[in-house]
Amino acid sequence: MPVWVEIDLCDGCQRCLRKCPYEALSLVDGKATIGERCTACGACLDVCRPGAICTDVKPRTIPDFSDHQGVWVFAEQRAGILNRVSVELISKARGLAQDRGQTVTAVLIGNQVAPLADTLIDFGADQVYLAEDQLLADYRTRAYARILAQLIQTHKPEILLMGATPIGRDLAPRVSRRVGCGLTADCTDLKIDPDEGILWQTRPAFGGNIMATIANRYSRPQMATVRPGVMEAVPVPGHQGTVMVHQPALDAANIGTRILDTVKVARTGGDLAAARIIVAGGRGLNDAAGFETLRELATVLGAEVAGTRVAVEEGWIPATQQVGQTGLTVRPELYIACGLSGAIQHRAGMLDSKFIVAINKDPLAPIFKVADWGIVGDLFTVVPELTRQIEAACDIMCAQ
Repeated sequence: MPVWVEIDLCDGCQRCLRKCPYEALSLVDGKATIGERCTACGACLDVCRPGAICTDVKPRTIPDFSDHQGVWVFAEQRAGILNRVSVELISKARGLAQDRGQTVTAVLIGNQVAPLADTLIDFGADQVYLAEDQLLADYRTRAYARILAQLIQTHKPEILLMGATPIGRDLAPRVSRRVGCGLTADCTDLKIDPDEGILWQTRPAFGGNIMATIANRYSRPQMATVRPGVMEAVPVPGHQGTVMVHQPALDAANIGTRILDTVKVARTGGDLAAARIIVAGGRGLNDAAGFETLRELATVLGAEVAGTRVAVEEGWIPATQQVGQTGLTVRPELYIACGLSGAIQHRAGMLDSKFIVAINKDPLAPIFKVADWGIVGDLFTVVPELTRQIEAACDIMCAQ
């Protein structure tokens, strides 16, 4: 066992028992004894004053990563259309790079996508690595992973950010495995530790009941995927950058897959990520018919309708309209939450809304803790009255 107790030195103080997070220690005949549940975490070593607890495990040393520089963003695109999460991450990367005194680099892969480099530069990219080839016209895992891994191994970035999209969730773990680094998925916050200069990566954990902050000290790049809509895309007027062409060496036989057909599914509902106003409902709507009440309010406000995971699972609204940890992250100017409790899993997707209005008949509902304004009442009474008053106000304004 890598951790043991020198019985002659143990004074039976029990400090190690209280400190052990795994309840691996017990007291036998007044002396500490280590059981099978020990993970050699070292917590007991720090509190043992007489030095009775010993180990032969050597402390892990942090490698020298001084040759790794720059914050990189994988610029995701489909059919020549840039995914908005890419520019959101460029904006976030700018802040991280400023804290580290480094530059922002975007990696753009595809076919005939060079014009997108200008957009990336407009949002703050200092340089863009452009890899174009006819074989890259459609996303295929092996080809994209190979190119991105080659660029990382050659230029050694310190941080790599990717969108937590279907493509990002497929590509990121394969790249991290190829370059031998860790990966934190579905982050909701990123910042630089002011003391160590490493990237703090925050994400929901244990079903969204807590927020865990993860640090990668032992490999580079520090790699994270970020959910769309979490970060704000801010253009940088007049920003200048350079485009560096990377010539990929591709062989169709080694890519391993072929695109036989592409089936486009029509979007159900509006674009929540771009909505200025969202009216959302949860379990309190009771059924699909209850959402008609919300749609009437949304119509007079020019808003989009959204819902919680329960509403999606019950079939009241489509999955494309779900907001929350397992749905979309939105940041509208106004978010009206109707008949939803405000569980942390849902709040994770809408907390960045500029203003939040909560309507719930339970005055103790958690949603009121994050709301700017709250209305305690039955939504089937409050929402129709709110709709009627807004319509009346619009009629007065139009008549003037």
